[in-house]
Amino acid sequence: MSERVEELKALSPVAAVQVLVSRVLAGADPISTAAASHEAAREIYQRIATNIAKVMQGQAGATRKLLAALASGGHVLLEDFPGTGKTTLAKALARSIDAQFKRIQFTPDLLPSDILGVSIFSQRDQLFHFHEGPIFTNILLADEINRASPRTQSALLEAMGESQVSVDGESRDLAGLFFVIATENPVEFRGTYPLPEAQMDRFALQFALGYVQSGEEVAILTAQEHNHPLADLKACASTADVLLLRRAVEHVRFSDELKRYVVDLVGATRTVPGVQLGASPRASISLMKAAQALALFDGLDFVTPEQIQELAVPVIAHRLVMEPQARFSGQTARSIVEEVVKKQRVPA
Repeated sequence: MSERVEELKALSPVAAVQVLVSRVLAGADPISTAAASHEAAREIYQRIATNIAKVMQGQAGATRKLLAALASGGHVLLEDFPGTGKTTLAKALARSIDAQFKRIQFTPDLLPSDILGVSIFSQRDQLFHFHEGPIFTNILLADEINRASPRTQSALLEAMGESQVSVDGESRDLAGLFFVIATENPVEFRGTYPLPEAQMDRFALQFALGYVQSGEEVAILTAQEHNHPLADLKACASTADVLLLRRAVEHVRFSDELKRYVVDLVGATRTVPGVQLGASPRASISLMKAAQALALFDGLDFVTPEQIQELAVPVIAHRLVMEPQARFSGQTARSIVEEVVKKQRVPA
């Protein structure tokens, strides 16, 4: 089987998929075929991660979580201090994939039609014609999303949840690959609007990049001494590659015992003192799918408790609504999820 895997690795991902399909139709062993498919998908992940690392120094963990969301069909909210590389990470991913990329700079005067699009009356044929907004893309960067009003923020709800938008009474499908990366600054409160719970729940993961080590910061200075590394970054994967990666993630095995473990972890957040609103079943789904992606990245065809535990905080914490007394006493959603993970029994 190793020889067949090496043969596929020499092909492009799309060509590899065509070979795999032909082998299945010819009656090839489905187990070895699935293994080869996972190997091709893992190679796509490694290629994209390596390409992003050319720009993002010391952010392997953040890149891993970002690609887990991309591979599992979720969306990401990056919340961190100014200058830590949130926008750069999003642009590095967009440049690594040969797909359509658009950016929206959220401001207080931004309107829903600025995101979704608008119908304009044409004098020529006396008809209204719909002009697509920037949401009709593959990768969307919603920069400083909390600067827009709740009315404008809600324009993303249907798109992120159902991959479609409704304008003028008509539903319009988005691209097969639609991925939102939103950023926000946690230290500024003037001129900002906190994201409503329904909006937060649409994000599969929320995490911060954090400050890099001093040696890595020196490397950043060296890399940008003459020009920004983003200027030289080339695409290393296609839209078809990402869709192949997503299909491979769907076939990573997730045992019934681990499904129960996920449900117990998420359910425990609903009964913890100090939590006004716990995580929803959507959190369980996101945790399962993202864990499948990590297992694939780790070279496994099945999920282990370690992948679930690694993702518990970025998947669950941002969905919790804390009671005021708990916040004033110093409790955080992150600490509560960490405590739940420690207390929950791990399947044998």
